[in-house]
Amino acid sequence: LQSSVSHDPSEIILICCFAAQETLLIIINDHLPEKSELLSDVRSRLWFTYRKKFSPIGGTGPSSDAGWGCMLRCGQMILAQALVCRHLGRDWRWDPEKRQPKEYHRILHCFLDKKDSCYSIHQMAQMGVGEGKSVGEWYGPNTVAQVLKKLALFDDWNTMAVYVSMDNTVVIEDISKCLFLISHFKSNFLINFYKGTKSQRPLDWRPLLLVIPLRMGINSINPVYIQAFKECFKMPQSCGVLGGKPNLAYYFIGFIDDELIYLDPHTTQQAVDTESGSAVDDQSYHCQRTPHRMKITSLDPSVALGFFCKSEEDFDSWCDLVQQELLKKRNLRMFELVEKHPSHWPPFVPPTKPEVQTTGAEFIESPDKLFESEEEFEILNV
Repeated sequence: LQSSVSHDPSEIILICCFAAQETLLIIINDHLPEKSELLSDVRSRLWFTYRKKFSPIGGTGPSSDAGWGCMLRCGQMILAQALVCRHLGRDWRWDPEKRQPKEYHRILHCFLDKKDSCYSIHQMAQMGVGEGKSVGEWYGPNTVAQVLKKLALFDDWNTMAVYVSMDNTVVIEDISKCLFLISHFKSNFLINFYKGTKSQRPLDWRPLLLVIPLRMGINSINPVYIQAFKECFKMPQSCGVLGGKPNLAYYFIGFIDDELIYLDPHTTQQAVDTESGSAVDDQSYHCQRTPHRMKITSLDPSVALGFFCKSEEDFDSWCDLVQQELLKKRNLRMFELVEKHPSHWPPFVPPTKPEVQTTGAEFIESPDKLFESEEEFEILNV
């Protein structure tokens, strides 16, 4: 979702790039029907916020994530958007007056605030213990990406792989291993990749959520990365960005000129009580107000880019776009895209289901831990 505003105050031009199409919307005096379509796109995204009065995490832990769960909620939103694209398509729109498809309800059930929902706040907080985070501690974008990667291994319905890059580098060979394709992959695919040729494809590609944690500066975002950052939102595979300000996480879905558009999880709502398999009152899971905006220059430099590739052809297209729009045109690269696993790195090991045992002893001991500094990132060279 990308927009730019014209210099004529009587005319607003919105160029909206969606994840399966590109649409030009021209809004005269801010009142033409196309604006409602733009807002419909925002309203259709699943909106996860703080909740209260859910069952205690781990049996004896917190029953609300207010004050500490904002990045977890943003992680839920970026994953939910990938699942919507996977099952319903990028063009799907939520209409509160219409009956929603069964896949929609099944996606929503994955995120309900109860321990047996695979991407619930309970599961995410407890999986975070393995990443060194106590239940009730604030997360950064990289940590929540690692949590999503592990939880996806337990999700037999969506069968989606989550790949999290490291050291600002996306490795095609590692992604192929992550998708269980390495034994079928033809070596000439990697060789011919940048030449734009297409080799014979295996049939067992799994949908992929690609997450790229970055730090685009030291204390604030370096202006030299802003244009490349905006280019990422234009890519049809984009499903948003995790980021925000220190200890304030937001889910960014696009931009208008030099302002980012985002969904804000910092609203505390009552937990929705529902029986397994029953219909959910979903009104509170969609933001039915004008989305928030923030100056790009106000963004904390720690972010995580999200891209969803439903098919191998989709992934090839994303790689081509990265080559054309980010690596060849920009003097300063946000991240690298390489074919082979770097020889100086440790061997890549595809993720496997971890053993999770949370008894409650890992709960945060002091409120002072809530706002510890962000985890380490490699600083991009400028």
